Amino acid sequence: MNSPVPPSSPAPPPIRLRRIAEIAAILILIGLAVGFVPRWMAHRKLLAQTRTDSALLVSVISAVPEKSDLGTPLPANVEAFIQASIHARASGYLKNWYVDIGDHVTNGQVLAEIETPELGEQLAQAKAQVDQAQANLNLAKITADRWAVLLKTASVSEQDAAEKESDYVLQQANLEAARANLKRLADLKDFDRVTAPFTGVITARNTDIGQLITAGSGPELFGMAQTDPLRVYVQVPQQYVHDIADGQKAQLTFLELPGRTFEATVTQTSGAVDPTTRTLQVELHVPNPKGEIFAGSYAQVRFNESAKPDALTISDNAIIFRAQGTQVALVGPDNKVKLRDVKVGRDFGDVIEVLDGLSPNDRVIDNPPDSIADGMSVEVVKSADSDQ
Repeated sequence: MNSPVPPSSPAPPPIRLRRIAEIAAILILIGLAVGFVPRWMAHRKLLAQTRTDSALLVSVISAVPEKSDLGTPLPANVEAFIQASIHARASGYLKNWYVDIGDHVTNGQVLAEIETPELGEQLAQAKAQVDQAQANLNLAKITADRWAVLLKTASVSEQDAAEKESDYVLQQANLEAARANLKRLADLKDFDRVTAPFTGVITARNTDIGQLITAGSGPELFGMAQTDPLRVYVQVPQQYVHDIADGQKAQLTFLELPGRTFEATVTQTSGAVDPTTRTLQVELHVPNPKGEIFAGSYAQVRFNESAKPDALTISDNAIIFRAQGTQVALVGPDNKVKLRDVKVGRDFGDVIEVLDGLSPNDRVIDNPPDSIADGMSVEVVKSADSDQ
């Protein structure tokens, strides 16, 4: 007897099979991702490290504005803006003096009076000579006119008439000479009052009442100086002569005034270097409204800034000397090397002045290797900006 056949199980529906396949696919993708992504990231890291290791490591610096040594104090002499010795123009005896040393006087102020009796007599004589010359001129004119009338009637010769006319012209000249002499003596008489030629301070008095005054050849009666402003003279060494310009500011200091500074301004230079001292004479003006600074003082001058603010300096280690000329190696935005020609100026030892070819924004490779060339890849490990 045959045993009964068990009934077969029903086939799974299609939707269920599709879900099982999807889940299996997802599990396979997850497994691949878990195994592949870490290896891919490690590979990328290895490539980056390889590129880093192959790039040249460099440090960069920037060109900086030139710092002139003019900040070093230089010795200077202070002198009055105007200085004069007052002498007598009229001879006589000193009648009185009205100012003494240290007094401030104004232009035209009377400093002293001189008694001039001889000059007064000469002035009176000159006035009489003018009157005499005027009388002679009047007589000569009358005579010349009369002889001109007589000449028309042939009563006198032409020679006599011409002589009278010439005498009239001569008397005119004598009158002019007498008047000129009178004016000279009158002007000289005005010099019996010694006056100040400008506003300033009396620095010396070398006379007293009753002293004999001799015009022209006598000693000075007074010394005067204008002390506001003052002139300051400083000798600038040759290597700094091009750092000085008109209008440049400077600080003036004095040992006797510690902690005080006075601002001075460069007004002019001698325009030539002294071949003996190799220095340039520079004149500055300093205001002195309160009279705190004395003429003849010793001072020290410190210039505020260089007259060449555009000059740049760079470390001498960054300069490349090759057959092509003087160059520097720059790092571009893409970290590629770019060689650039530069024009250098003065050598200050550890730094060199750059006249052309650089700007403060350029990244210059410090101490570049001899093998450096255009287009090389570099990695900046240190910059001057990061140190500040």
